[in-house]
Amino acid sequence: MNTIKVRNLRKNYGETEALRGLSFEVDRGEIVGFLGPNGAGKTTTMKILTCFMAASSGEAHVAGHDCFTQPLLVQQKIGYLPENNPLYPDMKVYEYLKYMAELHNLPASHIHQRIKQVAEECGFTEKISHTIHNLSKGYKQRVGLAATLVHDPEILILDEPTVGLDPNQIVEIRNLIKKLGKEKTVILCSHFLPEVEMTCNRIIIIDQGVIVASGTAAELRNTFDAHVKLRVVIRGEQAKSLELLTKVTGVKQADTYSVREKGAYGFVITVAKHRDPRPEIARVVIENGLQLLEIHRELASLESIFNQVTTQS
Repeated sequence: MNTIKVRNLRKNYGETEALRGLSFEVDRGEIVGFLGPNGAGKTTTMKILTCFMAASSGEAHVAGHDCFTQPLLVQQKIGYLPENNPLYPDMKVYEYLKYMAELHNLPASHIHQRIKQVAEECGFTEKISHTIHNLSKGYKQRVGLAATLVHDPEILILDEPTVGLDPNQIVEIRNLIKKLGKEKTVILCSHFLPEVEMTCNRIIIIDQGVIVASGTAAELRNTFDAHVKLRVVIRGEQAKSLELLTKVTGVKQADTYSVREKGAYGFVITVAKHRDPRPEIARVVIENGLQLLEIHRELASLESIFNQVTTQS
């Protein structure tokens, strides 16, 4: 069942067309990465879905409600964490979450229990009485996430939730998002592409207001990666190894790189997309008295696919 459904969405800022007929769907329980270069239309899309901005034309439905005619019903179903994480630094954590719960009209009798629950889910129970400005960046992000969860929304829209965090904090927030994604639909906007790949079930890439790629990471690689690269490490004569590799059927190119193994040489081999010459490479190397130390397929990075499908300024 679709929890988000967008059809032919357009948004104009004067003569500038930020969205040009955007259409996509997000199913219940998905964690979807929503990517694009600066100015691609990501933030505009999120503002429309969260009813902070009207579209010029098109349709947008969230949890069965129309974003343009039923904004209050939509906002009850969404938890939105913008990039700047708008906390009140002079408030204590509990006071802030109570304030957010009251804004969402939670019954007074339920607020304390709900705050306790989201504090446990987001892992900061011991910080509940602390003043927000005394918290680390990581804990502030957790409080921001808790504020998006306090009214128990069906859908979370998270804009750069790991920006400015150290590697350990990034892992903590990633694991938290994955846990939340087991029960809720999540849209994750981020420029940190490895994080998106490790967190999301599906990826949508937009550029200049239109979708230029959509699918799982594996599907995107299959669609946009025209060649496959192999990394091979051989102990033996470099020139002989290179000559043998270039003669293997399906090998388009072989380049060398340095490795730390004594007497060994590394080769990056480009092969046609639907060929797998690894068995033949192994046979040729061994039959010619060389030692095959390593051979593995190198997957295209999400970054390289992103660069390929978006317009670089």
